[in-house]
Amino acid sequence: MTEPDALRTLSILAILAATAFLTGARLPPHGPLPQPRPDAGEMTAPSPLPDKTEPPAPDDVPAPQPKPDVKEPTTPAPDQPTAPPTEPTKPEPAKPERAKPEPSEPMQGPPLPPGGLSSPQTPAEENKPPAEQTLEEQHLTIEPESDAEHAECTAALQALGVTFKEAPRIDDGNGCGIDKPITVSEALPGIKLKPEATMRCPAALALARWMKESVIPAASAALPEQGRITTVNQATSYMCRLRNSAETGKISEHARGNAIDIASFHFEKGEDVAVRSRREDPTLTGAFQRTVSAAGCLYFTTVLDPESDAAHETHFHLDVIERKGGYRYCH
Repeated sequence: MTEPDALRTLSILAILAATAFLTGARLPPHGPLPQPRPDAGEMTAPSPLPDKTEPPAPDDVPAPQPKPDVKEPTTPAPDQPTAPPTEPTKPEPAKPERAKPEPSEPMQGPPLPPGGLSSPQTPAEENKPPAEQTLEEQHLTIEPESDAEHAECTAALQALGVTFKEAPRIDDGNGCGIDKPITVSEALPGIKLKPEATMRCPAALALARWMKESVIPAASAALPEQGRITTVNQATSYMCRLRNSAETGKISEHARGNAIDIASFHFEKGEDVAVRSRREDPTLTGAFQRTVSAAGCLYFTTVLDPESDAAHETHFHLDVIERKGGYRYCH
């Protein structure tokens, strides 16, 4: 073998050996980084790369942060049930019973109200129903009257021939009184009212119309032999009291000047016709009383006769109280 052939053979064997060596070797995980080209005027060693060009180490890489809108709430929403606790709560140990205080030890708690242990109470009258209240407890006032309406009413009385006079305002307290009272001495011309009656004008006007349009015609038909009516005897007009003179209950219409009680009718001849129970009276006198009692509801808003109750066994109670819807009570 010549020398050139020997060199060629050695070269081939070196290449094959290097190939086998490279095939079994592993490459390093990172290749060498290229060094920046030094400036032409500097002969010093190359300076290290700036920090921004170095790849960050794995520990320095910031972890991605979740978006604010997907962050789990730390507390439940108001309309969501609260999650049960992960651990059951431990019962607290029972506290030892506190010994009762000695007489010298002050009691704990808010101070007691003046007057003892009872709680403050509202005034007794505020807890009572109206039927159990006295006149003083009801705190009533006198109802005012219109000047124009009063003048119209008194003009109607004068047209009917009623004899009356104006009276000073009455105020007896507790709602008893009349703003514009009048005193009537003759219910109609020639028919006296005994004793004189103090009332409001509307009550006097209802009385005059009832007498003229119902009582006088009924008396002429039922009792012609007794002549005409000359006197109407009244038992009560204005009086400060409760209904039926009770100690408690609603105020009477007499206390407001709206009522009058008629006890009897006096005629020119014969006996007086007294108001009493005549439901079963078969005489014309009985028919007269029942007729005028029924007719009273055409003029008054309340008519109570002897058949109503024991408190009215001897008279008619007539009043002009105003009720809702024009309601009237007649018995």
